[in-house]
Amino acid sequence: MTSEIFDVVILGGGNAGIGVTGPVRRAGRSVAMIEPRDLGGTCPNRGCTPKKILVAAGQALHDIERASAHHITVGSPRLDWAALIDREKAMIKNIPANLARAMARRDVEVIRGQGAFVAPNAIRVGDRVLEAKHIVIATGSKARPLPIPGAEHMITSDEMLSERELPASVIFIGGGVISLEFGHVYARAGASVTLLEALPQLLPAMDTDAVAQLQAESERIGIEVKTGVAVQGIERAGGRLRVIFSHGGIEQALEADRVVNGAGRVANVDSLDLARGQVEHANGRIVIDQHLRSTSNPRVHVCGDAVPISPQLLPIATYEGDIVGRNIVDGPRHTPDYTSMATSVYTVPALAAVGLTEEAARRTGSAVDVHVNDMRDWFSSRSYAETIAWSKVIVDRATDRILGAHFVGHAGQELINVFGLAIKFGITANQLRDNVYAYPTFSADIKHMLGHA
Repeated sequence: MTSEIFDVVILGGGNAGIGVTGPVRRAGRSVAMIEPRDLGGTCPNRGCTPKKILVAAGQALHDIERASAHHITVGSPRLDWAALIDREKAMIKNIPANLARAMARRDVEVIRGQGAFVAPNAIRVGDRVLEAKHIVIATGSKARPLPIPGAEHMITSDEMLSERELPASVIFIGGGVISLEFGHVYARAGASVTLLEALPQLLPAMDTDAVAQLQAESERIGIEVKTGVAVQGIERAGGRLRVIFSHGGIEQALEADRVVNGAGRVANVDSLDLARGQVEHANGRIVIDQHLRSTSNPRVHVCGDAVPISPQLLPIATYEGDIVGRNIVDGPRHTPDYTSMATSVYTVPALAAVGLTEEAARRTGSAVDVHVNDMRDWFSSRSYAETIAWSKVIVDRATDRILGAHFVGHAGQELINVFGLAIKFGITANQLRDNVYAYPTFSADIKHMLGHA
């Protein structure tokens, strides 16, 4: 079989792979992109974008809950779940076609199919073999498989975004981002929600105090949270599902209409035949250098959810794709910096974070000032009858630079970007305090969050 020659072959047509195409096409490199499903990948088609439409409905229900604080009388709201799912599908339906047109304008050849290595410099897709100077793994992620009996009874976020009937009760196995975000939507829509987490803390990578605040708010809206749980199995129980688990050394069982795999996501690289590509990996994690290249095969680059060291987030995937593209054009000169990248858990209210947790900051050995505020009694919070408003900002005492910031509520998902800019560009705590902000706004509270009136 005759091989086709390209400068760059990209495995995956999500945001990471699309991010690669900008620099390499501007430099005139020939590009083939292999994608077995929808262009755009998980986030716009089966993840953050459609999920945010559901979160917006949850926010509306939250606002209605607080209407009486503004002396507004409303009846009990009723969410038409089927119509909401239809709205979500309608809003995202054109994304793959729009991206296909964008790739056509960039003169990127998009090949539909599942690609896999047949040599260190070659990929087979269908009956075609593509040779390339550079191969990019940008295959995204998939739901983390859970090795428990009855795991086949679980659904994933894919099904949750498509089911037009709201289940009366849901159990999430795992207390990560997916469980909390969907759990808040389901609970506000009237479903009974339980989270079962194996570790002592929900969202284990995030600041302990911030997570405690979010957990308290989750429980306030009726979500039952159990941590330190060992799930032993899932079985059918009539028309429902039963989850058997131990908690505190006691075996228990709960039943629900749906059981959801909320244990996070892992790199989707199982089908790539990495061994034939001479790509070193262990437990599904590709070994990479600081330039996002395979350490064992430098012609192979990795970006997006397949990168083992970075959060699985759309803007990070696009950022890494751009870095890979520039390294292909310029040589291995560019490295990612994740220090100032903010993230949010889109519960209602949201948890937002950037930089180091308090625990991580203290592990650096530097002296730190930790500013913690319960802002529920602040004028801005009371004006909007916020049910939770909390912040923690961590400052290096010697340099006055921001090391980390964490919010629950108080428009934290927007304010967190101010602190991300401060970290990236070295804006100090005193400079943030001295800035004049529009008033009355949540951002006007930043100077108070940092300890000065």
